[in-house]
Amino acid sequence: MSAVEGDWKEALSEEFKKPYYRRLYETVKEEYHKHIVYPPSGQILNALNFTPLHKVKVVIIGQDPYHEKGQANGLAFSVGPDVAIPPSLLNIYKELHDDLGLYIPDNGCLEKWARQGVLLLNNVLTVRAHKAYSHQNIGWEQFTDAVFHAVEAEKRPLVYMLWGSHAAKKASLVKNPSHLVLTAPHPSPLSAYRGFFGCRHFSKCNSFLEENKIAPIDWQIENRYNNKEEV
Repeated sequence: MSAVEGDWKEALSEEFKKPYYRRLYETVKEEYHKHIVYPPSGQILNALNFTPLHKVKVVIIGQDPYHEKGQANGLAFSVGPDVAIPPSLLNIYKELHDDLGLYIPDNGCLEKWARQGVLLLNNVLTVRAHKAYSHQNIGWEQFTDAVFHAVEAEKRPLVYMLWGSHAAKKASLVKNPSHLVLTAPHPSPLSAYRGFFGCRHFSKCNSFLEENKIAPIDWQIENRYNNKEEV
């Protein structure tokens, strides 16, 4: 498992000393030894290492990593630039188009968001190949709750975009009245039409940031292979 860098290391230092984390570490190590597990071990903590704690503006919670070869890269909902865009992310792009008029790009790499302060955090950070949510209840939930608490302790205004029932459970952890919590159904094809489409979370998020004199997020993921703006 890759190491946590920067200010996350200090914020989570006590967590790494707890018995559950040692068990989690050993379990994950064994899983990678015995099974095919995603994402690659060096990318497990990409969400933290791409988005330092002091730069977090927005938190988006996913369930667990994509479980097919080549998809998961440590950022919730994101895939590599040469990987087909998964259905849930495509629905996110469709909502961005309807909400902010952005074109739908030709790739699903969300590193641009992460580097602007969007913490793309899965509730569970690893998964066995072809077995969604196979690493639930091994300790990741406690760890990501600790990450959530570290963000919640930040005094500046922040936005939480919580999609689906698993993410919505984190809403109870938000106690700071200066933080904005936005909830909606999950963007998966099974639930997007139940209220994710039309939620307008992206414009609401940017309006809130601007009202608090914080630079908004540039949500447009650019095309990589052509300059045509697709809709």
